[in-house]
Amino acid sequence: MTMENASVTMSPEIQKLVAEHNMKPEEYGVLLKVLGREPTEAEFGVVAAMWSEHCSYKSTRIWLKTLPTKGPQVLIGPGENAGVIDIGDGQAAVFKMESHNHPSYIEPYQGAATGVGGILRDVFTMGARPIANLNALRFGDVSHPKTRSLIAGVVAGIGGYGNCVGVPTVGGETNFHASYNGNNLVNAMTVGLADANRIFTSQATGVGNAVVYVGSKTGRDGIKGATMASGEFNADAESQRPTVQVGDPFTEKLLIEACLELMQTEAVVAIQDMGAAGLTSSAVEMASKGQLGIELDLDKVPLRETGMSAYEIMLSESQERMLFVLKPGHEQEAEAIFKKWELDYAVIGKLTDTGRIVCLRHGKVEVDIEVDPLVENSPVYDRPHVATPAKPVLDAATFAVPDGETLLTVLKTMLGTPDLCSRRWIWEQYDCHVGHNTAQASGGDAAVVRVDGTQKALAMCIDCTPRYCVADPVMGGKQAVVETYRNICAVGAKPLAVTDNMNFGNPEKPEIMGQFVGACEGMKEACIAIDYPIVSGNCSLYNETNGQPILPVPAIGGVGLMPDVAKAMTIAFKGEGETIFVLGESKGHIGQSLYLREIFGKEEGAPPPVNLTAERRHGKFVRELIQQGGLITACHDVSDGGLLIAVAEMAMVGDVGCKLEAPATDAGFWYGEDQARYVVTTRDPDAFIAKAEAAGIPCLILGLTGGDKIQMGGEAVELNWIREIHESWLPDYMEG
Repeated sequence: MTMENASVTMSPEIQKLVAEHNMKPEEYGVLLKVLGREPTEAEFGVVAAMWSEHCSYKSTRIWLKTLPTKGPQVLIGPGENAGVIDIGDGQAAVFKMESHNHPSYIEPYQGAATGVGGILRDVFTMGARPIANLNALRFGDVSHPKTRSLIAGVVAGIGGYGNCVGVPTVGGETNFHASYNGNNLVNAMTVGLADANRIFTSQATGVGNAVVYVGSKTGRDGIKGATMASGEFNADAESQRPTVQVGDPFTEKLLIEACLELMQTEAVVAIQDMGAAGLTSSAVEMASKGQLGIELDLDKVPLRETGMSAYEIMLSESQERMLFVLKPGHEQEAEAIFKKWELDYAVIGKLTDTGRIVCLRHGKVEVDIEVDPLVENSPVYDRPHVATPAKPVLDAATFAVPDGETLLTVLKTMLGTPDLCSRRWIWEQYDCHVGHNTAQASGGDAAVVRVDGTQKALAMCIDCTPRYCVADPVMGGKQAVVETYRNICAVGAKPLAVTDNMNFGNPEKPEIMGQFVGACEGMKEACIAIDYPIVSGNCSLYNETNGQPILPVPAIGGVGLMPDVAKAMTIAFKGEGETIFVLGESKGHIGQSLYLREIFGKEEGAPPPVNLTAERRHGKFVRELIQQGGLITACHDVSDGGLLIAVAEMAMVGDVGCKLEAPATDAGFWYGEDQARYVVTTRDPDAFIAKAEAAGIPCLILGLTGGDKIQMGGEAVELNWIREIHESWLPDYMEG
């Protein structure tokens, strides 16, 4: 639906209402045309929520449709609660990532906690049992007065919810940058397992079928949550605290078990969680997908507060609630299951053939709107966009190690910076082993979680480098995709598919929309080149405060399959006398590197180029050697901070030192962030070289493992010393 010729004269009261709901005046004009009359309060709230950026994707839809979403492994792609891929043996992996950015800035603990709860529901709604959570966090400058409290609240919220609900939190990433000072990012991802022939969707069918509400009671928390998340912040952001939902992980655990038990019967026609916009979005989307109408009696909705209006009931984002459509005659069976789990259960409506959503409160019709304009024919914008100007490629020789410093003194400095320090303080607050299937968790390249009862495992990770994306959105989009690919290959798994979380500023600014378009172009190119489709995702726009945008973050969550979990590779050096190789070309690309930022205080230049052919070839080579077993003893992809950082991480994790004797001694070689590279160790260097040469893959010997130091050119640093620097920064910072 376009917004042409939709202007309208509005009273001051209507203008205020439209502004409060982040609706455009021309959109209100379209609403009047759709209804043919003035809306009721509840109708206005329903439309404002469904047409919000958060629910409608009105600025991004035309570009998201260009992304590759199909492949032989894809069972269900974008459009449902989560994506579904085939992992063999009649099993499917179900996964998605979503943002809870604005709520987590306003109220960090509950914002992050309910972000976890919401993404869990997206996955078990499909009939999958959640087996792992991951998260991607972005915080402001560490000197900003709010950063410490935001970290503490967000991490506690993620741990508090995930630990209590009994799903391990196994991985993720955390970055710091001043652009997030007024708008931190919290992206949550869940992976689940289901039987491939028992996947449930939200498509309602069957005129007359019962619409059933289950879970917790409805309160006034979270009202206007979707519209709040569809606008910029300003100085009074914290005044929006009432729009943040409050979660209860113990109820969520009961809800998971009750829903999965009901799904084992033949009762379920469709299911949808009540996420953004609550009962409104779940009811409207189910009816829309089934091309039906829906009638709701709001008097039957279980409420925990008195005097709630139709507007409040329809827009509440109270947590731990689901909407089912049941087959006739199964209502009592379903009720018995939910009563057993001590959850609310109520038949609140039915499906109709009218194509309209009709809601009654105290016998009065409060909502009567066509479904189609709310979803399929909701507003769509082709917003003006301009490409990000190209940045120059920097000469690494210009940024030699400063006078008085050496490569190893720079290493100590780098390991104690916010973006490279250990995240142990964070991940130790998460239960990563509940469920007893976690084979690898945080601290490596990708998390590895066993498929219960089998030797198979799923590998998973989240990656994005925002400083690359702001400098060159196309290259940044490519790099985010291939870094997940590398991390999954590095543990020995085959990458299968991704989910995305697109975090950007105000799309009404052409330069910001240009970032989004560029990132989509890069992601598309990368996913096609490496057979890595996008099966689900989320967009979070208007991430700005007082007009200052965040660095763009097209976060990518990757999932891969490992045939034998016993062969899963780690980054740790395993013993003395093993040969260390770097696989891939090291040209010393210094632009947008952490070396440039942390040592020279500069954020400039073009990001490293991404060679998709090399990424595919190198990844395949590494994972096949790992799966064959024996030749590679450790593997780590080279990413933030470059080659020497990767080597140091392997040494610290394995508690085994090394002597590095590579011919290059320049900073570009050791701290450049060239892509498509892995550091590997082997006990049989001749065999490794022969295989690399046969595959046409460049490799270079860096040195040998051994001792308790990292040695270079007659200089050495003790592992214990750099480990202390690496692991102490974050806890020291959090202690003030």
